[in-house]
Amino acid sequence: MEIPEQYKYAVIPQVMLEGAAEAIKFYAAAFGATEIFRHEGDDGRIGHAEIKVHGSTLMLGDAHAPFSPPEADGPSVGLHVYVPDVDGLTAQAVAAGAELLAPPTDMPYPARRSMLRDPFGHIWVLLTRTA
Repeated sequence: MEIPEQYKYAVIPQVMLEGAAEAIKFYAAAFGATEIFRHEGDDGRIGHAEIKVHGSTLMLGDAHAPFSPPEADGPSVGLHVYVPDVDGLTAQAVAAGAELLAPPTDMPYPARRSMLRDPFGHIWVLLTRTA
């Protein structure tokens, strides 16, 4: 069976956290994410969902054994996403509630980069190619 196109040539991050439904709303407001699908249990918790963030797939769900939410001493995952306008998307994310860790900056490699922490403790690195 062929691998679905959205999963080819990529490592797909999966984020397990408390409040997956709220995370999906935040990612839509902050990064323009679109929800592809979700599977909810009878208790309303999300067992598995997928969203698209500028063409990239992110899997997420409410934490359950053997997964757990991010620990207080650091994020559970870092997410790197290339976007058309790092400055605009950084401003959008901050307006939605993300914490700015590093403003958009031209890097020594051909990219402009910013870093953010979302309300769920995950680090987002947004990049726009400059060459």
